[in-house]
Amino acid sequence: MNVLILNSGSSSLKFQVIATDLERIEKNTDERLCRGYVERIGGESIITLQNRQGPRPKLAAPIRDISAALDYVLRWLASDKSGIEEIQSLGDIHAVGHRVVHGGELFSESTLIDDHVLKGIEECIDLAPLHNPNNIKGILAAREQFGQRVPQVAVFDTAFHASIPEPAYLYAVPYHLYRRHRIRRYGFHGTSHRYVAYRYRTLRHLTREQTHVVTLHLGNGCSAAAIRAGKSVDTSMGMTPLEGLVMGTRSGDLDPAIVSLLTAKEGLSTHEVEALLNTQSGLLGISGLTNDMRELLLELSDHDDRRVRLAIEIFCYRARKYIGAFLASMGGADAVIFTGGIGENSPEIRARICEGLQWAGLELDEGRNQETVAREAEISRDGCRLAAYAIPTDEELLIARDTVRCIQGVPHPA
Repeated sequence: MNVLILNSGSSSLKFQVIATDLERIEKNTDERLCRGYVERIGGESIITLQNRQGPRPKLAAPIRDISAALDYVLRWLASDKSGIEEIQSLGDIHAVGHRVVHGGELFSESTLIDDHVLKGIEECIDLAPLHNPNNIKGILAAREQFGQRVPQVAVFDTAFHASIPEPAYLYAVPYHLYRRHRIRRYGFHGTSHRYVAYRYRTLRHLTREQTHVVTLHLGNGCSAAAIRAGKSVDTSMGMTPLEGLVMGTRSGDLDPAIVSLLTAKEGLSTHEVEALLNTQSGLLGISGLTNDMRELLLELSDHDDRRVRLAIEIFCYRARKYIGAFLASMGGADAVIFTGGIGENSPEIRARICEGLQWAGLELDEGRNQETVAREAEISRDGCRLAAYAIPTDEELLIARDTVRCIQGVPHPA
């Protein structure tokens, strides 16, 4: 089964096509046929395409909206230019899997999309006003292209965290506000946390019930998750992705009274303060230079800039603090897992985060850590009470597998 995976943003469309079915899932022989990215939608768009032979030269084309972007992608897939033998026409796309950011309390697992499910995703727009509307545009664009003959599946970022218990997901605000407005912790990056926990137990030959880990998804967006017996029992992001760890442009945890202070002192509206906390804070806000950790590490090495050093230290401190908190709340764990662009590719940041966690039984092996970039491996010393792993995430693969399982009516074990 050829599954088209779509991730629709406000001005971008990411896609992959993965060949998989229940037998391939069982044998771990899924095959990625191609991937691509359409950015700057609404003007002269930049298109990046890649098949099994490697990346193609970037292209430019005027693309007005998500629907036109998908039309461009599908025409390329079905053309000789794609070089994908398995796809000769749209009839060779058998299913579509969508990344949907917020499922609220309505969706606790991946779900076949029908009108009722689409209405439910719309009802969650208040919880994710920047994301769910764009995810819906991707679903409607795929309906327009494929009609009813091709099943579509929604895979929710929040679904993995639906297992978090009440003491962890409720905020200490008047309870009627939760009942009235569903103000609670939802968590995000769930598909990524779920995938790396699955890969960890596969590497260690463990059952789901034997999987007790803290996972760190560190990229431009960052989150931590406490996973006990294979289930999420706590996570750092909250009702929105703003809470928790320091991120590329997001502040993470702060005193809520800061919002009213900034409205008074800076003359900003609450919406402007929220935008500042989401887009001008984090690594970018502290350093004053960039939200790119690679550039910050180079700047620190070359010039030892004080604010750059401070940004990196705060980033690592907050991550280490959450590891300690989750170890306490879980009663211990067997491993810490790093994933995401920073977690997978930055041995220096992993080392800085783990520094001082010897009390918990975690000691990195310097050689293993330095050698592990963009691949999965244990990076701690042999015999550590608390191990450390770097595991590249693959959310698209899990979306493809969930799509197959939903269509076949098979439960999601991972």
